[in-house]
Amino acid sequence: MTTEAYIFDAIRTPRGRGKETGALHMTSAIDLLTELMTALVGRNDLDTSQVEDVILGCVTPIAEQGGNIARIAPLYADWHVDVPGIQVNRFCASGLSAVNDAAMRVRAGWGDLVVAGGIESMSRVKMGSDGGAWMTDKTVIEKVAFVPQGISADLIATLEGLTRADVDGFALLSQQRAAEAEACGYFTSRIAVQDADGTIILDRDEYARPDTTLETLGALRPAFQQMGENLFDAMALRKYPQVDHIEHVHTAGNSSGIVDGAALVLVGSAEKGRQLNLTPRARIVSAALVGTEPTIMLIGPAPASQKALQMAGMKIDDIDLIECNEAFAAVPLRFMREMGLDSAEKVNVNGGAIALGHPLGATGAMLLGTALDELERRDKETALITLCAGGGMGIATIIERV
Repeated sequence: MTTEAYIFDAIRTPRGRGKETGALHMTSAIDLLTELMTALVGRNDLDTSQVEDVILGCVTPIAEQGGNIARIAPLYADWHVDVPGIQVNRFCASGLSAVNDAAMRVRAGWGDLVVAGGIESMSRVKMGSDGGAWMTDKTVIEKVAFVPQGISADLIATLEGLTRADVDGFALLSQQRAAEAEACGYFTSRIAVQDADGTIILDRDEYARPDTTLETLGALRPAFQQMGENLFDAMALRKYPQVDHIEHVHTAGNSSGIVDGAALVLVGSAEKGRQLNLTPRARIVSAALVGTEPTIMLIGPAPASQKALQMAGMKIDDIDLIECNEAFAAVPLRFMREMGLDSAEKVNVNGGAIALGHPLGATGAMLLGTALDELERRDKETALITLCAGGGMGIATIIERV
């Protein structure tokens, strides 16, 4: 008999600008995790000797983020010495993949209490600094037709007929929704980052730009046009000859922001929850992964979501809220078309990564917490969380309030 996997808690740090001038630049990845681990214990009166594993996503797992930070962080946070840990990398899907792995462990009966989530300090460990064959080996690049994700996003926009006005309009909506959520105090799972003396370093999402207008967005230059014209447009067009050129519509204003941040989710069985006096907030209904064509790369959310819905015996109309990561504006816009959603009424209702930023390895776990908070605020039942990921992958998770 399958054991249900429940979410007992979900917390995150604020997102800090991923630059040396960002508020979290002087705070290391392990310190960000320590803040959350300390908060998780305090919020739940958690006996850490009962935690059977820590699973953390990280997309650039080198330098201070490497060396299996999922084992070192709980030790540094004074958790029980018996708590093991594993670091995982599924590109942008890493944080949600970690949560799904925790849920699978519980559902299989091979674990009763697991902490999952992710970390990315993008101001301190630069994106892409870990290299990899798909970025450095010309033979591999040619064979798999690798292009940077911005080119993939512009290719999607071109194929879908999405204009600069379309993607800028979506970006503005993201900023407006994030500003309203901040003003109304909707981000209840957010834990302020403090220094050793208890002084608050950051208690809000620093990247958001609430004064954004269509005029300011329209003044930005296409971010990927030059690299496309130099090499990558031609590579993409060899795969997609049905278009004769790529319209470069994505800019810094309608693409996800580079930020620092971490997130943790406490997942376990009902029996373990009763033993530790933990109250379930939601159950994980289903989880799905897909691979997609790697040049266009960013189209995984819809097929992953369809797979998760099929596994759950549900339809998209059964879902109350959706978090689709805003890697680039074209991604959720295509997702909505593929899923038959006429509007963004229930998609990213508190803004997304365009406004708030995308701390790669942590984002999936952050989105799950955001969805759960909003389900509780609205007294709704079900949410779908989905992300695209590098190399042409998609991930989706469905949760249901208890």
